[in-house]
Amino acid sequence: MVSSDHSPAQHAVPTGPAGTVRHALALVRDTIPPLHPGGAPVIGAVAAAAFGLRALRGRGTFAALATTAGVAAFFRAPRRTTPRRDGIAVAPADGTVSLVDTAEPPEDLVSLGLPPGPRPRVSVFLSVYDVHVQRVPVDGQVQAVEHRPGGYLSADLPAASDTNARTALWVHGTEQAGGHDLVVLQIAGLVARRIVCDAAPGDEVRAGEVYGLIRFGSRVDLLLPPGSTIHVEPGQRAVGGETVLADLPPADRPGHGTR
Repeated sequence: MVSSDHSPAQHAVPTGPAGTVRHALALVRDTIPPLHPGGAPVIGAVAAAAFGLRALRGRGTFAALATTAGVAAFFRAPRRTTPRRDGIAVAPADGTVSLVDTAEPPEDLVSLGLPPGPRPRVSVFLSVYDVHVQRVPVDGQVQAVEHRPGGYLSADLPAASDTNARTALWVHGTEQAGGHDLVVLQIAGLVARRIVCDAAPGDEVRAGEVYGLIRFGSRVDLLLPPGSTIHVEPGQRAVGGETVLADLPPADRPGHGTR
């Protein structure tokens, strides 16, 4: 199941010492981002190793805490406010736009019924400092999720889309999204060895929802319907669930606005 994102809660004005404490705790909860559950095994293993070493050495509490907190930061899933305009596709990941071009859709999805032919592609490169969760680009229904094993080239290379291990998510947009088919590719990188996808065929999804995770950076490609008008350029920063990557073509004019 994908997880929903919510804007920070609006808190009532506190009264008295107890109210002040509750308000302070609420602000902390709103400030510290939640963690994706896919990171729990890694965080737990690192914490056990770090504090085990501290127990053996008799010192190093700060180092153990810092190491655990640093690893936990890789799996943060911050709250985002997603634009709700019709006919747009939002960024599926945080990172730097590395490519804006065209690409063929994955053959395994075409064999399942995805229309063939080149599509506009926006690639976002995730460094180890970026948020590593992936988000749904449009409201719609999941048609298929396909994983393909592969290599682990540096994710910023164009060949990584065809060579590296990846998981493809096919979403059929709602009427408000033009009824178009979009594909998100979670692509493993040089140090990424684990792709998590919580979405499944038949799921109803909403733009901006967290649906997956790539551990320790990599790349995410968004394949748009032909006729989409792309609004980002290589080198630009994208914020997952918030940055509008493209306007989708009207349902009755699929060839309009081709980049």
